[in-house]
Amino acid sequence: MLSIYPAIFYKEDDGRYSVLFPDFDVATCGNDLNDAMNMAVECLALQLVGLKRDGDPFPVSSPVDTVDPVAYAEELGAGKPSDYFVNLISVDADEYAKLHFNKSVRKNLTIPVWLNEKALAQGINFSQVLQEALLERLGG
Repeated sequence: MLSIYPAIFYKEDDGRYSVLFPDFDVATCGNDLNDAMNMAVECLALQLVGLKRDGDPFPVSSPVDTVDPVAYAEELGAGKPSDYFVNLISVDADEYAKLHFNKSVRKNLTIPVWLNEKALAQGINFSQVLQEALLERLGG
């Protein structure tokens, strides 16, 4: 499911960009605008995946025309920014997590020889069986 939230981008004096999500009270940054956009998508995905994992509801997305970058910066004690804009960031958190957060790791296991031979004879995929068993055991 696609989620869309406003983000405030502030250009820093050194050319980097700070990115803040008022609906989450989280921030990220990037070395340039392109990097900041990518980091904003990742930051939003992390927030949404964490909320979903914890069983918490997603906040209602603020309408973009109600986000005041100057007031938000002053509230944070950053003073009045001179170079800023508000942009909508969208992400399908589930798809993003599948592509970026669910990396596989290698695990070694030990089983009896007879069990190995029977499983090989039936063409069983050991990785798949282990994943299914772990998911069942963990209730997921």
